[in-house]
Amino acid sequence: MTAPEFLSLALTIVFVSLVIGQILSMVRLVLGPTSGDRILALDTMVINAIGLVVVLGISQGAQIYFEVSLLIAMLGFVSTVALARFILRGDIIE
Repeated sequence: MTAPEFLSLALTIVFVSLVIGQILSMVRLVLGPTSGDRILALDTMVINAIGLVVVLGISQGAQIYFEVSLLIAMLGFVSTVALARFILRGDIIE
């Protein structure tokens, strides 16, 4: 097996596993019995989305995807903190 074939196989395996993780996170988001489970599922979905964008960037060889993944990471962190704070206190801005 040559290096490009191995890279293609590895990217396919990673892509499929990230898609499965995204689907399982969506299931947890819908079925989560508590709001904490739903927040954790949303945060996991953000992490899986970052992974999918990075894998897409590696497979296509374009660097713009890595900048997009940084933007997704920043927005995902802020939204997770804001949602958790809203659930705990009832408001976001004091």
